[in-house]
Amino acid sequence: MIRVLKPGALTQLQDLGRYGYQRYGVPVNGVMDEWSHRVANILVGNDETEATLECTLTGPTLQFQDERLIALCGADMRASADGVLLPLNEPVLLRRGVTLTFGECRRGARLYLAVRGGFDVEPVMGSTSTFTRGNFGGFAGRALARGDRLPLRAADTGYPKARRLLVQCGTPFVSAAVFDLPARGTTEAPEVVRAMRGPQWQAFTEAAREAFVSTPFTVDTQSDRMGYRMRGEVLKLTQPLEMISEATAFGTVQVPPDGNPIVLMADRQSAGGYPKIAYVASVDLPLLAQSLPGAALRFAIVEMEEAQALYLARVDELAALREQVRAAMAVPATPQGGGAADAQE
Repeated sequence: MIRVLKPGALTQLQDLGRYGYQRYGVPVNGVMDEWSHRVANILVGNDETEATLECTLTGPTLQFQDERLIALCGADMRASADGVLLPLNEPVLLRRGVTLTFGECRRGARLYLAVRGGFDVEPVMGSTSTFTRGNFGGFAGRALARGDRLPLRAADTGYPKARRLLVQCGTPFVSAAVFDLPARGTTEAPEVVRAMRGPQWQAFTEAAREAFVSTPFTVDTQSDRMGYRMRGEVLKLTQPLEMISEATAFGTVQVPPDGNPIVLMADRQSAGGYPKIAYVASVDLPLLAQSLPGAALRFAIVEMEEAQALYLARVDELAALREQVRAAMAVPATPQGGGAADAQE
């Protein structure tokens, strides 16, 4: 069990989404940064469909009632266990009773916390993702609050060597690093977000199409899990366009009448009637999800085949990581009495 001492700005359970119900107006929901979520789950030996805690901007303060293997991926929020800084992108075995805290968000916007065994919550419509506007899913259909007690499924400690080191040392945790995912760097120049042309691409003026790929856009403060509003060059249509509402997808770039594009995100509505100038490539949605309000970025057009190849390359990277973790978890523990040399492994 995990006790919530402080909830953070917006901390909620999310998995890979709630599919099959958009026809009824139910959003997909799910994590904003799919890759950080997947990596965190892989590192602790979970199935990638298990829910993680998505922490936005400021993290919670959590007390672990039992010894547990965790992984933190995504934004750098200076996580610490009983005051000792924790590494990102590594599996970490926490000692029983340890308090996990977070500091300032130094990079990115969302951190994902995976716990070996997963959170013991009931799925709603096949998913444990939280839909706060509908008050269902996740933990009590809402973000975490002070005093909550998050139930966990029973699980072993995962890495035999890490378990042995925790017994031998007096630290609040031990790291069982098997893979170090390179952190995304930050730069003052706009990040490039790759996108494919949308079905109404030609309905926009040539100047608008040129501006979409040649001028920077800024993430507006009126952005959330439902959509990112972008400010920049106003994108105009060649003529007024009336459309029947169509199904939407994560990454759809709609342009409302004011000409400022909106990128639909995880909590998007199931259908929309604004013209769609582009679709953000799935491989770059995590980059967008980690962008803070005020961040500048540019769009670059790629073809469908390139977007698919980029996605499949990322899938291959995850498959390689998964095999590394399985191999590390299969290493048998050294019998007791191995001596000081064993503690250095």
